[in-house]
Amino acid sequence: IALTGNPDSGKTTLFNNITGTRQKVGNWPGVTVAKKEGLVRKFGCELKIVDLPGTYSLTPFSIEEIIARNYILDERPDVVIDIIDSSNLERSLYLATQLRELDCRVLFALNMEDVARARGIKIDVQKLMELLDVPVVMTVGNRNEGTDALLNAAIELAEKAFVVPKRRVKYSKDIQDSIHKLQRFIETKAAGKLPYNPRWTAIKLLENDKIVQKRVLEKTGTAAEDI
Repeated sequence: IALTGNPDSGKTTLFNNITGTRQKVGNWPGVTVAKKEGLVRKFGCELKIVDLPGTYSLTPFSIEEIIARNYILDERPDVVIDIIDSSNLERSLYLATQLRELDCRVLFALNMEDVARARGIKIDVQKLMELLDVPVVMTVGNRNEGTDALLNAAIELAEKAFVVPKRRVKYSKDIQDSIHKLQRFIETKAAGKLPYNPRWTAIKLLENDKIVQKRVLEKTGTAAEDI
């Protein structure tokens, strides 16, 4: 289970709640960014919890963003839990939306619910799940509330057959047409060779994402020359 989220969303507090003293701290390979992980046994399962660097997006502008995205794409954790600051929902949903586009099993933890409530913010959890097409669990990390419910939901999600999210980010007609055209081209020229979702790959190539360009070349070989 990989934990991700914006800085100051309470991610580290939740990680500490889950793992307690059963933590191992080191560095991510080749960089000085701290890598924290822990092993716990819960609900009859042995869980490996990885605390990814705090980040506002998965666009590879910072080393933290590169680490988080590469881990999700390459290590393919069974579940990604996105820790969302309930009192800053709009800011947090940018990363949440990018995670959904990766077609991974993602679960949203609406953390700091007590802070949101104190500010007069009331979130309709059922409506949020409907709009985002992902499970949502309320937590209050500094009180250790909702931690067990969060882990139970993560285990249930991991054991279910993966279902591609129905809802997608809709862009303007010109961009949508370009995405569909490039997606079809990728699926035709590199069928079965690309490690990533074709739609997401098409979007990243249109964004001129250098890391994805390099990965596509590495994974597809000669087919990449046509792409």
